[in-house]
Amino acid sequence: MYSFIICVVALVASYFIYGKFIERIVGVDETRETPAYEINDGVDYTPMSKYKLFLIHFLNIAGLGPIFGAIQGALFGPAAFLWIVFGTIFIGSVHDFFSGFLSLRNNGLTMPNIIEKYLGKNVQRLIAVIMVITGVLVAATFSTGAADLLADLTGMAVILWIVIIFAYFLIATVFPVDKIIGKIYPVFGALFLIMAVSMISALILNPSYSIPEFTTSGLYLTDKTIFPYLFVTIACGAISGFHAAQSPIVARCMENEKDARPVFFGSMVLEGLVALCWAAIAMAFFHGQPQLAVIYGATPSIAVNEMANVLLGPIGLVFAVIGVVICPITTGDTSLRSSRITLSDLFGLNQEKMASRMKLALPLTLAAFLLTFVDFTLIWRYFAWAQLISAVALLFLQSISFKRRSLISSHFCLQ
Repeated sequence: MYSFIICVVALVASYFIYGKFIERIVGVDETRETPAYEINDGVDYTPMSKYKLFLIHFLNIAGLGPIFGAIQGALFGPAAFLWIVFGTIFIGSVHDFFSGFLSLRNNGLTMPNIIEKYLGKNVQRLIAVIMVITGVLVAATFSTGAADLLADLTGMAVILWIVIIFAYFLIATVFPVDKIIGKIYPVFGALFLIMAVSMISALILNPSYSIPEFTTSGLYLTDKTIFPYLFVTIACGAISGFHAAQSPIVARCMENEKDARPVFFGSMVLEGLVALCWAAIAMAFFHGQPQLAVIYGATPSIAVNEMANVLLGPIGLVFAVIGVVICPITTGDTSLRSSRITLSDLFGLNQEKMASRMKLALPLTLAAFLLTFVDFTLIWRYFAWAQLISAVALLFLQSISFKRRSLISSHFCLQ
């Protein structure tokens, strides 16, 4: 328990200490007009409050990552806590803040267009392709898992649920950001957070369970090598290149540059906290390696459903549906939206008219739909390529620091 509390304190403190340090490095300018006001096309660019953007971005980047990844990563014992905490603070939050702030300072452009002038057109095209493909893969994989659970709950055919989900994907991808995403995402983002808090609280208050401490014997519970398994398993809970693809969605709606730290840095810290909670819940609930090993190769949604029902009773089923159904669906539609704006930036296509948006959104949605008929494990294997985006993004930031000699400038990335 003490190890878990220390980790929670470290993550929260990082937002106020390290987050402010990073904020000073980039030189946040509260008087500077943001793309939401400068461009404001009523579709992808429209001002929204930082509270809405915080919950929207949190839900966008989280999805099932800090739940499923953390549950499977719990097999490595408290060593997972260390990766979540240090990875979130020193890699993930820095990556998310800088990639989001760069988009904010560059008219809300997607990462490929921003890095072109530093790493060249070849890298730009490579990252654009990876980001678009990743968005399609996310929509395919997340919709499949949600459809499977909905089919079990309702008795309706899986294919019917997949069609319904993808109809929603298409609508959410082309509608103005404030019409659907801006209205329902903050609600589901808040519920997603409440779910994690309720689960960990119920676990802590139940004397039948105890969260393992950092000890030599309990630090590592499996014979699987910690590298690379742990770092790939708990990816979104520490760092994910997928986040860089999602950042422009909220960067285009930010009212003030001072909102960048709570939205970008804060969302990543919160995701780390959620991952920490689910890792702790899995370690305590399944009482160690033998039970965890069973779910390691199975669908983690089974574990989520079991833990939610036991710890929270009937309300646990509601939370399980939110976590396993709603969260992946909401992440799926924004992943397709991200792919659409990436392509529009790459080819310089105006997206103000519905017909222009449909020309990009329809083939992307169709491609994702067709991938739902492919084996899930095969698709998920290729999703790991999304981490290349984070590597290039960090390389890009390093390139800026070398070229400018210093990142401490109020005109960060203006020329």
